[in-house]
Amino acid sequence: MALETTSQQSLSIMHLVLDASIPVQMVMIILLLASVISWYMIDRKRSSYKRLSRVADEFEDEFWSGGDMRKMYHDISSEQKSDGIANIFLAGYWEYNRLAQKSNIDRADMVDGVNRSMRVALSREVDALEEHLSFLATVGSTSPYVGLFGTVWGIMSSFQSLGTMQTVTIATVAPGIAEALIATAIGLFAAIPAVIAYNRYANTAERLTNRYEIFMEEFISIVSRQDIVKKV
Repeated sequence: MALETTSQQSLSIMHLVLDASIPVQMVMIILLLASVISWYMIDRKRSSYKRLSRVADEFEDEFWSGGDMRKMYHDISSEQKSDGIANIFLAGYWEYNRLAQKSNIDRADMVDGVNRSMRVALSREVDALEEHLSFLATVGSTSPYVGLFGTVWGIMSSFQSLGTMQTVTIATVAPGIAEALIATAIGLFAAIPAVIAYNRYANTAERLTNRYEIFMEEFISIVSRQDIVKKV
């Protein structure tokens, strides 16, 4: 009996969607597409942040263990693809090594050059961290309003059709109101996961950015205190 009731409810909802007006159906399709794309972005960002956090942990463990930076540089450079904090290290180390070849280089100029190079690399990594977050924010903030637009349009259409009827009952009003409210429900369905994901991933991106900045400052401090290497 329960399964039959559930099946009838699902079927009735499907009929309401199919019987909705064209503008309301278009709103539903847009919201469903936004929901599918946002879930795809959520999964991509989850995998990306998990990988970048692991890379940062492994790199910092090796870097602060007192290992040979020259070996670290060659090992990371030999990899086909490096991510996150490793790219910032590569940029700083390469610039330091380039400037260290000059016999008349001033320490302040060297520090400034390394700082600029690492800042550029940091900007690229921050851009990668924040990629697609604006889309999640947009879906989260606009989907309820798009759904509300569909609801208002559906209710307006329902009341216009009621004007041509001589007898108005709950049975004649309910389907039009119900199909209009489905648009709001789909809007919330698209918005809620996007808002939650955006808040979570924005915090994760900020924490990773802070880790990158702290490492960069520490590396520049090392450059200002001592020679890292004379040549690669």
